[in-house]
Amino acid sequence: MGKYFWLFLILVSVLCPAALHAQQQTTISGKVTDAATGDPLPFVNVFFKGTTAGVTTDFDGKFSLRSSSNKDTVSVSYIGYITRSKKIQRGKTQVVNFQLESSAKTTDEITVTPGENPAWEVMRRVVAHKEFNDKRALSAFEYESYNKIEIDIDNISEAVRKRKVMRRITQIFDSLGRSAGEDGKPILPLFISESISNFYWRSNPEKMREEIGKSRITGVGINEAGSVQQMIGSSFQQYNFYQNWLNILGKNFVSPLADSWKFHYSLELADSMFLGEDWCYRIKVEPKRPQDLAFTGTIWITKEDYALRSADLTIGTTANLNFVEKIKIQQELERTPAGAWLPRNNRIIIDVAELTKNSAGMLAKFYTSNRNFRLHDPKPVPFYDVGIELLPDAREESEAFWQEHRHDTLTATEKNVYKMIDTIRNVPVVKSYIEIANILVIGYKRVGKVEIGPYLMSYANNSVEGNRFRLGLRTNSLFSRKWNFEGWAAYGTKDGVFKRGLFASYIFTRKPWTQLGISQTYDLDQVALLDNNVASNPLFNASTRFGDISSARPFMHLENTMWLKTQLYKGLTSTFSLKNRKFDPLYNFSYRRNPDDITSVTNADFTVSEVIGELRYSSREYFMEDAANNQISVNSSRAPVFTFRYVHGLRNLVGGDFNYDKYNFSIAHNLNLGFMGTGRYVFDAGYIPNTLPYPLLKTQLGNQNVFYNSLSYNLMNMFEFVTDRWVSLGYQQNFEGLGLNSIPGIKKLKWRLVGTGKIMYGSISRNNLNMNTVAAADGTTRPPFRMLTGKPYIEVGYGIENIFKIFRVDFLHRLTYRDTPVDAARPVGRFGIKIGAQFKL
Repeated sequence: MGKYFWLFLILVSVLCPAALHAQQQTTISGKVTDAATGDPLPFVNVFFKGTTAGVTTDFDGKFSLRSSSNKDTVSVSYIGYITRSKKIQRGKTQVVNFQLESSAKTTDEITVTPGENPAWEVMRRVVAHKEFNDKRALSAFEYESYNKIEIDIDNISEAVRKRKVMRRITQIFDSLGRSAGEDGKPILPLFISESISNFYWRSNPEKMREEIGKSRITGVGINEAGSVQQMIGSSFQQYNFYQNWLNILGKNFVSPLADSWKFHYSLELADSMFLGEDWCYRIKVEPKRPQDLAFTGTIWITKEDYALRSADLTIGTTANLNFVEKIKIQQELERTPAGAWLPRNNRIIIDVAELTKNSAGMLAKFYTSNRNFRLHDPKPVPFYDVGIELLPDAREESEAFWQEHRHDTLTATEKNVYKMIDTIRNVPVVKSYIEIANILVIGYKRVGKVEIGPYLMSYANNSVEGNRFRLGLRTNSLFSRKWNFEGWAAYGTKDGVFKRGLFASYIFTRKPWTQLGISQTYDLDQVALLDNNVASNPLFNASTRFGDISSARPFMHLENTMWLKTQLYKGLTSTFSLKNRKFDPLYNFSYRRNPDDITSVTNADFTVSEVIGELRYSSREYFMEDAANNQISVNSSRAPVFTFRYVHGLRNLVGGDFNYDKYNFSIAHNLNLGFMGTGRYVFDAGYIPNTLPYPLLKTQLGNQNVFYNSLSYNLMNMFEFVTDRWVSLGYQQNFEGLGLNSIPGIKKLKWRLVGTGKIMYGSISRNNLNMNTVAAADGTTRPPFRMLTGKPYIEVGYGIENIFKIFRVDFLHRLTYRDTPVDAARPVGRFGIKIGAQFKL
């Protein structure tokens, strides 16, 4: 009996635990999503309540949890969200999904006990290893990238639903409407796209190229997808946290891995855990000052090589941002055989706030998946000259293709998006509102293959023309991918003169871009605006045709032009032009044919024929195309833009009256100054060595209205100074929230300081003074403009922007030439206040 007893004990000790385990084993799988957006939440803690048994969700929010405990509750928790628990059935395999709601409090207060914060040592090692872990350490890399973008309207209130434009949509919304989650609010999709591309990068010189091989776009109001297709690849979702600063929506945010992390962030070493096969430190980060442009969230740092393994970071409403309620960036990286890490998955969510209580918000979601990494095989430098290329057969609508090639499957709600958009965009009232929106944004109304506009120039009223009416037409890419035509006509009720403009161009090649064009215009112009590039600011350009323009020296201008534009290589563009211009003044104007003879014959009009060559270079600039077959500069702000322009006037060619030369060189550059904000400087220098009527010299651009204009000297009168040699420097410093973010009470207003300064040296030759002198009322002769007399013109300013999120006020001081000349038509302003309006994040 004894031996059987011991045999019985052995069987019990071996078999009973297995039996109990089999009876009590509980397996839970599921997905955790954001209740407001429906997007997956990676790196969320999932655990049996009351135990330490738990896992974290993967990048797609999925989890699988097993335990033999007798607990019947599963909980999920994550920074910035309300912890949630659900009852489960013990001893069974089951699926449990969670939707988490954002909490008002993003993080608990971080408390540092005496002694050094343990997270600091980790971060010091992260910074020390950046040069090895940063993808920029690779000589070259390339990969296949799948990109998905979705834009929705969210937070649709009852007031919005009752509006006329929403009534018909509401019916669709209620029948097809989807909810982001079981606890979420309905959202209305406007746009969804998918693309597959090949992305290439090399380090020396730093170049990138993306070939968008296939794309599919469905959107409300998307009439022409060519320009949109170029923006849906991975080039616009490149976020590298190893850089000290990340540019997001034109704003610079300090990275948690920045060299200066200790100045900007509070850290807490929260935990250590496995992410995949990597043992990682989990570190909570939050800004030391809530108003700073910095992130809140969690980063995972590998213990082996102190590399960023994953990141889940948010910029919330406390940051000094406008119109944006939240920016969320989630990133998962993969170690390469060379040691550096490349992004495997990215997810970006931008929640645009409601402008008013009775308006809706907007939600933009970007997802990128990269695979098939290839390293250290740099292509020849010319290979990267294209920048972004949309392959000819990129348009792909076949669902079978996308099911086979997309990197993951669409969710049920994403599949429903395509159906909803197709239905919504065919509603007549929606079409009407889309047309209005396009006119406001683009300035033209599309009518098939032509467009009417720009509407900003349709009407003006000034002292010469009275009421001015203008109508214009242009073709678009639906008409031709090679030919562009444009024409307009204008009429003034006071002068009774018809004006016109005719343009035509032909694109020979797109790689490299080569385009030939011809044009003729006959229109009212102003000497004070010549050669000042006011067309680059459409609002300012339109405003110059209003009011009394007599001080700006109006004249009728007939101009015939032929031009050839070509891209010589990446970043370098040349333009060669031939121009013939006739000047017919509408004010008291004359110049001496012989500058040395005071009794010389005077003329009041002239003709010039010009040969013009221009080179423009920016090392990191590339271009896209819009619907009108025009090139659009992209990303030029990362490097300075150099422009050199040479003009040669030819006498006796097509009636030309003068031989002359003009030289002009300029540099424009946006600066990222870290916590100091951003700066922009513009340097300009020119030289005209010949004797010419003053309309052909350089008129420095003044500003006599109450609106601030960054292109002009804002305390200089129109047509106050004319020069034939000059050098100028303008600088603007946007401090973002620096300074004001630390003042109690003021920081809640989210005001931002701005500083400006402009200095200009210049002179005019004695011959040009003699040619352009006129008889004054007292019988003497003097030039009709003011001269710089050896000292520079200087004005400085300081101001506040972001007042009510839109307005800007500048306080300006004129430091030199503060006296008013006796013959001046308008007093000189020593101090001025200018206002402006701008939409900035």
